[in-house]
This record gives sequence, structure tokens and C-alpha cells, in this order.
Amino acid sequence: MTVLVIGKQGQLARSLASVNREDLVCVGRPDVDFAMPASLAAVLDAAKPEVVINAAAYTFVDKAESDAAAAFAINRDGPAELARLCAARGIVLIHVSTDCVFDGKKAGPYEPDDPPAPLGVYGQSKWEGELAVAEACPQHLIVRVSWVFSEHAGSFVRTMLTLAKTRGEVTVVDDQVGYPTYCPDLAAGLLKMADAALKPGFAGWGTYHLAGLDEMDRASMADAVYAASRHAGGPSAQVIGVPTAEYPTPAKRPLNARLASTKAFRTFGLRLPDWNAGLQKSVQVLVAGLEDMSAAKPGG
Repeated sequence: MTVLVIGKQGQLARSLASVNREDLVCVGRPDVDFAMPASLAAVLDAAKPEVVINAAAYTFVDKAESDAAAAFAINRDGPAELARLCAARGIVLIHVSTDCVFDGKKAGPYEPDDPPAPLGVYGQSKWEGELAVAEACPQHLIVRVSWVFSEHAGSFVRTMLTLAKTRGEVTVVDDQVGYPTYCPDLAAGLLKMADAALKPGFAGWGTYHLAGLDEMDRASMADAVYAASRHAGGPSAQVIGVPTAEYPTPAKRPLNARLASTKAFRTFGLRLPDWNAGLQKSVQVLVAGLEDMSAAKPGG
């Protein structure tokens, strides 16, 4: 079996690339680019995978508000073409999406069949990407994730530690709640889904949520990051919690980013580990300077 990962720069792509599996092939720009459809066909025909995991995405939520063309090209149009090509070749497609397809107004955790209502360009582009994938490729698994963190570029953990190097106080919203999800645990879960999807008789195609189990608000998560950093001898800061209304950004975020993973447990037996172990590891790696500080790029 060959599992082809589309994307190299983002947190998830880098976490998948670090998995020790001989059947795993990771490709990213310039070898494959959603802006160049011909590159997709070429890489599929060269790798001949049984499963493709699309970990590439335009993830700059605020920038997307003024860069909609790029967001839709990478989050909708590219996945649509990838799905069409996978369907024509009989390839299973696992497409990673986001909690930002929801408006965050639900009282409890979101289920996969809850109706999306994106608040901004990023969420809308990801939702339309989901629709395109589902329409073009029958053998698809759409997996929504949220509050993903790691030691890699684009992580909330690294952002908090970077801010603490120059600030004694850090302002973080305290009314946005979600389930922190350690990215290597997520990567392992996606690979388990890939393995299951290739078993004879598998019929669990559709949309899933895969996230951690512990509810937390953003300010409390920042506090946890600094507690772990102090324990590891790293930088720390005082967290000042404020409501989202007092911390305006170009794009609105859902106040409720909780994704219920019950369906993933029923179908695949997936239950992600406690996020705190992943937090400790991420902080230790960053404090020790073992992770490079290069910036993430849109499109993975």
C-alpha cells in the first residue's frame, strides 16, 4: 500500500511526514501545486497511491478576508480537482477540513451532520471544498479538526512562547472554547482511518470529526502552555483573558469550536490520547530549540 500525503509545510503535513511508515509518501510545492492541476495528475500517476491524505490548505484565517481568490483556489478548487482525479483512479481520498465551517452558536459540541454556517472567507472556502470533494469522489473521508497544536510552524503553542520572549503580559480571548488536539496524535488517527478504508467491505464513507476530548478556552490553554514552559525552564507570561468582542480581528472565529468525535469512535475505534502529554512534548522541543522557526506557507 502507498499513502500519499499532499502538503509538506503545515503542522499536519509535517506530523504525518515524521511517522515511520515505509508506505508513506509526502509531496508539496513545487512538485504539486493546487494552482497547477496538471501537477496533481502527474504526482498521482507517479506515486500510484491507494489512499491520498490532503493535508494542504490555505490556513491564514485573517488574511483570507482580503485574499479570497487564493483561499478558494487552495481550499476549494484544488481539492475539487484532486477528488476528480482520485475518483477516476479508484483512490480513497481523506480530505482534512475545519471547525470554522460552523458559526459556533450551538450550545454543545458539533456533530458531523450539523449544518455548516461559516463566519468568514476561510470557513466558506473550506465548506465549499468539502462539498466539491463529496460530489466528485464517492470513496471519501472528510475529517474536520480544530485547535490543532504541535511544535511545528503555525502552532498556538509556539506563538505563545514567542510572545513570552518579549512580553510580560499576553492578551488571549477567554470566551472561545474547543478541544485542543495534538497534531501527531491526529496524524496517527488519520493513518488508522486510511488503513480501515482499504479493508474489504468498508462502507463508512462520509464526514467525521476528530479532536481531543478535554474542553478548554483559549486563555486557559495559554496558561497551560506557560505552566509547561516554566517547568521546562522556558519563557512565561501572565495571561490576560478578554472577551472576543474586545479583541477584534479581520475574520470572526466561532466561539464554540468543540467537535464531537463520537462517530469516529464508532466507525474506527478512534479516541485521541490526553492532549496534555502532547503539550509537554511540544513545549520541551521548542524550549530546547530543537524545532526550526520557519513560517508556515499557505497551501502546505
